[in-house]
Amino acid sequence: MRGSRFGGGFGGGFPGLESMSAKLAVGLVAGSVLFLLTKSTGGGLLLLTPGTLGSYLWQPFSYAFIEMSPLGIIFGAIIIWSIGGWLEGVWGARRMLLVTLGCTVLAGLATSLIIPLILSGTPLYAGGTVMASILWVAYGLTIGRGQTNFWGIPLSGNAFAGIGAGFVLLGILTAGNLFLGFLGQLPDVLGLLFVFIYMKGANPRRLWLHFQHWRLQRQLRGRARNLRVVSHDRPSDDRYLN
Repeated sequence: MRGSRFGGGFGGGFPGLESMSAKLAVGLVAGSVLFLLTKSTGGGLLLLTPGTLGSYLWQPFSYAFIEMSPLGIIFGAIIIWSIGGWLEGVWGARRMLLVTLGCTVLAGLATSLIIPLILSGTPLYAGGTVMASILWVAYGLTIGRGQTNFWGIPLSGNAFAGIGAGFVLLGILTAGNLFLGFLGQLPDVLGLLFVFIYMKGANPRRLWLHFQHWRLQRQLRGRARNLRVVSHDRPSDDRYLN
């Protein structure tokens, strides 16, 4: 069933365990537990470690399902399940999955390219909050000027999205050092940037349609150069009409 332009707080409820959003939430919990149990024996390979081979292969996917604190695991799973479930009802499971994981993976890959150019060290990133933040902002922007609520406080979807971005900004400001705080939140910042661009129309399907339109216009302009205007004063030649 398709959702409306009005959402409840945190998506308005929890869909069934068979939903894609529930599977993502379970994946976050399972991945985080696996990391915590094995972090001293290779579990760290699941985190995003820019500058390593894994950061260009499996880590942009695996880091999305890891949080390192109990509160991060719990609240991340709740947000993914609830808000992701609402978006799944509006978009469908396939689109919700592609947007959520796509933006998270792109943020991981971009971070892996940027960090080695700035830092000599190798910071470690968990991406559960990245995925949750992407869903949060996508939910708010989908509602737009419609009304939702945050802990019972009515507000617009755009304001709700702004709160999600504010959490990331707060993480930067409370790091002590703004530059290091920004780098520590870089996947979150990039993830929000990618989902904002997507929500404002720069999705692959629309870009492909724009490309097709541009190519058609170019072909028509090329053909128009070969057309000649026939003067009304020129006598007609109808010898081929009979």
